[in-house]
Amino acid sequence: MAAVAGKVPRIKLGSEGLEVSKQGLGCMGMSSNYGPPKPEPDMIKLIHHAIDSGVTFLDTSDVYGPHTNEILIGKALKGGLREKVQIATKFGISKTDGKIEIRGDPEYVRACCEASLKRLDVDCIDLYYAHRIDSRVPIEVTVGELKKLVEEGKIKYIGLSEASASTIRRAHAIHPITAVQAEWSLWTRDLEESIVPTCRELGIGIVPYSPLGRGFFSEGPELFEKLQEGDMRKNFPRFKAENLENNRRVFERVREMAARKGCTTAMLALAWVHHQGDDVCPIPGTTKLENFNQNIEALSVKLTPEEMAELESYASNEVVRGDRHANMENTWINSETPPLSSWKAK
Repeated sequence: MAAVAGKVPRIKLGSEGLEVSKQGLGCMGMSSNYGPPKPEPDMIKLIHHAIDSGVTFLDTSDVYGPHTNEILIGKALKGGLREKVQIATKFGISKTDGKIEIRGDPEYVRACCEASLKRLDVDCIDLYYAHRIDSRVPIEVTVGELKKLVEEGKIKYIGLSEASASTIRRAHAIHPITAVQAEWSLWTRDLEESIVPTCRELGIGIVPYSPLGRGFFSEGPELFEKLQEGDMRKNFPRFKAENLENNRRVFERVREMAARKGCTTAMLALAWVHHQGDDVCPIPGTTKLENFNQNIEALSVKLTPEEMAELESYASNEVVRGDRHANMENTWINSETPPLSSWKAK
């Protein structure tokens, strides 16, 4: 892997030709879900700094805001920066009057893509994900529409987020899937049993979101005390009082090891994700320049197999308490879809 801007290597994501920086930038928190939207000029400055540093893989979604995060990225890429980046965005989560609906029907897929192209102010989306899997629609139908969008030049590559191994296989049979996005961090490892091996068998890249445990491995349990109104993490079981005190011990052990390694807990936790392989591109999100720079430095932290095993023992399933998400029914564990024959019969 060759270095970019002296800091960030490049990798091939999947087997279809997409090349990205080995670390991406999750942009969600700039606009929504983790408290109020951050000042637009500051976020554009951060995105520009990321690109200058060699982080060119930008992750967003139409539901972030909703819509405002895509608009922000579109503004940030004015002035010739579009050709320097790879934009990943998503469809599939519809919010109406506070209610969430997961949709993967062809009409919705196409309408979302057209709208995202306008908000981003681009001619083509590099990587377009199904953000969540609609369990009412055969995955072949959803991916079939995405395949048409590829053929029309509106998207380059297809991705899935929070999809089970069997759903990934069915999707890949319709059109090659370039990347699967899933939550993966020291304390979230439920994808390792079947999803990771399936992706590797099929030549699909893996994009871990929340690789810092939604900020837990950056700030520890004190993070919860700082969460503002509107921060979705307030509802996450792992951050609830009955689980947080137990999980504090996880952070403390990671902090002790980080001190021995001469790095921060965030750098250590992120380095662990990077050491999963060269087909892995984590997308840590941040709204602060100093945190971004620290995340870049994680690429230089080297871990031995023994250190990897030690870290994993600190945050095993037996140790960590609480589900990783407040809505587990909307994760890969509920992403099976009906057979294609059921759709044709309609």
